[in-house]
Amino acid sequence: MKNVSILVPESSVPQAIADPQYLFTAVNQFLTISGKKPLFNVQLVGAKKEVKLNGGLFSVHTDKQLKDVKKTDLVFIPALFGDMSTAISKNKALIPWITSQYEKGAEVASLCVGAFLLASTGLLNGKKCSTHWGFQNEFREMFPEVEVMDGSIITEEHRIYSSGGANSYWNLLLHLIEKYTDRETAILASKYFAIDIDRESQTAFAMFKGQKNHKDLAIIKAQEYIEKNIQEKITLDELAELTALGRRSFERRFKQATNNSVLEYIHRVKIEAAKRSFEFSRKNINEVMFDVGYTDTKAFRSIFKKITGLTPVEYRNKYNKQTS
Repeated sequence: MKNVSILVPESSVPQAIADPQYLFTAVNQFLTISGKKPLFNVQLVGAKKEVKLNGGLFSVHTDKQLKDVKKTDLVFIPALFGDMSTAISKNKALIPWITSQYEKGAEVASLCVGAFLLASTGLLNGKKCSTHWGFQNEFREMFPEVEVMDGSIITEEHRIYSSGGANSYWNLLLHLIEKYTDRETAILASKYFAIDIDRESQTAFAMFKGQKNHKDLAIIKAQEYIEKNIQEKITLDELAELTALGRRSFERRFKQATNNSVLEYIHRVKIEAAKRSFEFSRKNINEVMFDVGYTDTKAFRSIFKKITGLTPVEYRNKYNKQTS
């Protein structure tokens, strides 16, 4: 019997607590129906008996408190809600318990922005991690020693797991079900819960908003120039001259401020504009391509797929009702 401990942090998302509980309990039922023994002992674990969430709108009663769980096999850290620094501060009591369980041999999995609490333990230092695409820049700033995997749905390293944003954590849950049971059971669970079992990227859902949460005014000026001139072929020398910086100094400061190289940033801005056009207009692929400053169809398709995980046609068909 595998002991599965689902943490109930303060300022967490109720759904991210209920979903793993529902899935692992349902898998026990699947196993029983097929004549096998239930595999998981699923428990909600918290610092206290009752945890109120969403300003008291939800109240979660834990099965056990931290002090009562001496050893477990799998720890889930649900997604947090609100300001991440505040949420981490409210849950400091959980950090030594998570670390202790890992040191005793438990596997630890964070769901979505639960990665912030996991990273606060120090267990992720020098390791790879996934989190919600909208929080990646903030995560990098808070935890520079952790390697954030852009677009990844699941990371797995040394008994530590993490997942991409929002409902992407279902893919991690299914991954763990397959690991602990078998492929057949994981497929059954994916069909029962209507989850695409082998989705590997969240890039198709990501929206690039740039990284302007910094105080380098010269770089902000360059970012704004790029965003206002998506049709143009902007050069590095042009941007360096605009900001009155030497080319090398400009490149270094741009990367430091935005976590993107200048070329990466330009491509991301252009592709984000192309995505919006595919979603809401009737323009064909070439029209959109020219609108955002590309002239080579093959290059545009390649860059678009690298950033979104889909070809321009696939993206348009996925999000534009006018083409369906």
